Amino acid sequence: MIKGIDVASYQPEKYSTKGMDFVFIKITEGKSYTNPKWVAQRKTARDAELVTGFYHFVRPGSMKTQADYFLSKINLVAGDMLVLDWEDTGVSNAQKDDWIKYVQDKRPDHKVLLYCNVNFWLNRDTTSFAGDGLWIAHYNGKPGKPGVKHPWRFHQYTSKPIDTNLGNFDSREALREWAGGAKSSSEGGSDPEGGSEG
Repeated sequence: MIKGIDVASYQPEKYSTKGMDFVFIKITEGKSYTNPKWVAQRKTARDAELVTGFYHFVRPGSMKTQADYFLSKINLVAGDMLVLDWEDTGVSNAQKDDWIKYVQDKRPDHKVLLYCNVNFWLNRDTTSFAGDGLWIAHYNGKPGKPGVKHPWRFHQYTSKPIDTNLGNFDSREALREWAGGAKSSSEGGSDPEGGSEG
């Protein structure tokens, strides 16, 4: 397995990437909030050649509006993963499924995953639909054994001192290949997306 973290505005723009293979970065929440640090946080990940994913914290309301808002913020590059962060009890299972399917349809070349905690997965989910992969949060003291029967891709096993995850992959390159990314040696130097986002 490989190790990674996830960051939001609570974390600095430059965070430690030592020993990490991937990072998930919060971009948006609802239909109006954008993490003001996410572009710089992405640069930190890119500079360290980490596999990157980006997530949207979903709130009640239109799933299409929220998905479009999320996607409008980023010009994706090959290998970027997209995630729905499902933690709000006001968002139904059907809405969760709708968001994921809509984003899969809009961005078919990217993996679209579901993030939720074990309580949501066992007690709120009714379809076992997680798009291209389940990212499960369970702080059970057993990294890599999140206590769900469903196949999972990532396990968030602690929040101390930062949200830390294991990826169910043999190597960073295996994750990069699964996510559809290029070899790390070709990602170098300049930011292919420019600096216009934010």
